[in-house]
Amino acid sequence: MTPATVHYATVTWDQLHRDARQLAAALMQTHPPFKGLVAITRGGLIPAAILARELGCRLIETISVASYAGEAGTQHEPHTLKAPEAAGDGEGFLIVDDLVDSGVTARYVRERLPKAVFACLYAKPEGMPFTDHYVMEVAQDTWVLFPWDTAPLFVPPLNKNDQG
Repeated sequence: MTPATVHYATVTWDQLHRDARQLAAALMQTHPPFKGLVAITRGGLIPAAILARELGCRLIETISVASYAGEAGTQHEPHTLKAPEAAGDGEGFLIVDDLVDSGVTARYVRERLPKAVFACLYAKPEGMPFTDHYVMEVAQDTWVLFPWDTAPLFVPPLNKNDQG
């Protein structure tokens, strides 16, 4: 039996910022100004900060949803750790996340804010039905490495005999 291959896509800070600005430009063309943003924590916090700046939004709410447990990332039924107080049913608000993957979290948040617009930077096929806007599609079997999840490390040269 062959082990499953995991594919990785590394997003740099520069790429993340470019993609967030591209998303903001698309949102400005298709929606009136938003009353505020709701960032899905934790991944949506940085994209929401960039979008808030570009869209001129000062009201930023968060919704904290737990649906993964342990290092293995086993998915469980989502539950709210912190709800957005000012967003009501979502009317006039933009929900922001970094990535929509399986759609479990996105569906859960949309049920709580049914009138909000949902946008994320990256979308996998299973999650696409739950987002209104995204910048780039990512294959379902790809693990996206965001800049806040990684650290630059020294990598030794392949030629271990090279002394400098």
